[in-house]
Amino acid sequence: MTRDLMRLAVLLPASVAAETLHFSTSQPAEVVAELRMRSPGADWAVRGREAAVARVQVDGRAEQHVVLFAGPAQYTYRVFLGPVSPGEHELTVERDDGQSARDTGLVVHGVKFLEFAAGAPHQAALAHSPVLLARANTIGRFSDVPLLVYCERLNDEGRHVLQYTVIFSNEDGGTSTRALMARWGRTTDIEYVYRSYLDSSGKVEKATVQGRGHKELPFEGEYLGAHPVLMPVTDNNMVEGNGRSSMRYQPAPLEIDLADAAREKVMDEAPVLYEVMAKELAREGKIRAWDIAAGESISDPRNYLYLEYNLRNVNAAAAVEVRLKGGHKAYSSTLGRLDYAISRDGWVRTAVELPPGTSAGQLAEIGFQCLVAPPGRDEPPAHSGRCGLNGVRRMFFLGKDYRPGPNLWSAPVKIEVRSGETAVFPSW
Repeated sequence: MTRDLMRLAVLLPASVAAETLHFSTSQPAEVVAELRMRSPGADWAVRGREAAVARVQVDGRAEQHVVLFAGPAQYTYRVFLGPVSPGEHELTVERDDGQSARDTGLVVHGVKFLEFAAGAPHQAALAHSPVLLARANTIGRFSDVPLLVYCERLNDEGRHVLQYTVIFSNEDGGTSTRALMARWGRTTDIEYVYRSYLDSSGKVEKATVQGRGHKELPFEGEYLGAHPVLMPVTDNNMVEGNGRSSMRYQPAPLEIDLADAAREKVMDEAPVLYEVMAKELAREGKIRAWDIAAGESISDPRNYLYLEYNLRNVNAAAAVEVRLKGGHKAYSSTLGRLDYAISRDGWVRTAVELPPGTSAGQLAEIGFQCLVAPPGRDEPPAHSGRCGLNGVRRMFFLGKDYRPGPNLWSAPVKIEVRSGETAVFPSW
């Protein structure tokens, strides 16, 4: 059952009566609310004007929060309401004055309710999606906000696994900003947080989280129905159960298949996330001029060429180099640092910093450089390695609006190079 309730736009600049919306369910079900909202006066890049925060409740309880990170633009925020009994229900949406940035308004344009009964497509992925409690040192700072949750269906020795990953707006600790761009092609923090291992009947056999130190640990916390209640407990968003917070989020998950793409594909399909990423960098003072080195800061994300390719490393790590027409030097994704090269396998994303205003027509050559991987702890250094390039999926610049531009290169290229060699492509 899907019900779409259109409402008049209601501006909520301060403490006023809540906007009340009604829906009904014919059977026990999980319900998603797609809330069309905007935040006049908001600017994610400006301290004190980041966004309004909506307080959402079902039947006067089960409070959750929605941060309107898309600002003054109308945007659809998808949240799950949890397990709902049959009958008539009331959804209230109001501006949370205590959590909202000053001088930001809240406009509710409408809502669509989606009902998912047992056995319906996507019901299982929805039913096990995590409730996320806000980390204490993010409240009031509009940092490390969960922007989107996605679910992958995996297989573990014949067991069905639902894996949930959160795209946070930032990472307050852990990987440096420069390294994030070099090794991941973004500065958002994309972390898997929860795995639900299901038996043949669909019941949870085992549940784990990504805990401190990136370790997979048993989940021993509370549930809302089948939804685990999780809280980030480190500045790089590792999670635990049994947390307490004054804010909680319930973003409805998207089901995603990443067999043939890097996980940054999810950001491409929700392009406003690039704008949020860039504006949070600006607000936190992490953007520098393009031609200088300044700590871990990066230049404007619109100065970068983003490239996604499939990689296979043997004792090696890879970097991408770009030469412009009329130039005699190449710009490297690693900024000259071996530890910024990509040593993992599969579909990967990187970004290469170029002079401001560089366009697709100025690109002369794209090179894939193979380097000997640095040794692990207590391991002897390797003397050589090999890098296999097994396809390019996507290459683009960000536009003036921070959205990904046209795909400039997609090809089933296949080549292997040894450490010390670079595969060069003068056209694409």
